[in-house]
Amino acid sequence: MRISDDRYSRERLCLDLALRFLRHEARTQTIRTWTGLTDDRIRNLYRSYMSRGAHFVPRHRGKSPHQVAYFTRSLRVQWETAQLASLLSLLAVVPAQPSLELAGSLPTVARGEKLCYAFETYQATIPSSQISFEHTVFLAVALARGDQLRLGCCRECGGLLVIERFPLRDKRCQYCANPVQPR
Repeated sequence: MRISDDRYSRERLCLDLALRFLRHEARTQTIRTWTGLTDDRIRNLYRSYMSRGAHFVPRHRGKSPHQVAYFTRSLRVQWETAQLASLLSLLAVVPAQPSLELAGSLPTVARGEKLCYAFETYQATIPSSQISFEHTVFLAVALARGDQLRLGCCRECGGLLVIERFPLRDKRCQYCANPVQPR
């Protein structure tokens, strides 16, 4: 039995993705949803690879984020959300046309790898980012559903925005909303 055999490649991909999710401090529920691994298997992976020494990663408990207001709470977070949504869209993590049916099939190993890549690129681009991996997962699912959040454009410059389905404010980016006044 060789580890490179086809019948083991799917399980190997799931384990690799689970370790990647663990490094990003994902909750057990999130890892289970995206990889299909059992809770015990995820906990064993954590104990074996992440709980001691230089590789220690803290574990978060409780429910995953679920409030869309997080992404509109400040201009900084709105800007970061637009950057992250752009990466999620470019890497085809979220479908071009949102739908509730597609959102249910969103969590796959292949999309999970793209999700991690998008988050890692986002963190490299914005090192002091305020959006966690769990919020990234929630954003991807919310954009795929399209019932609470959707992609839109700034009404003045056409820049990408993440907006609520029924926005209370103008659809303007932070640069158009706060133009720099010349002195």
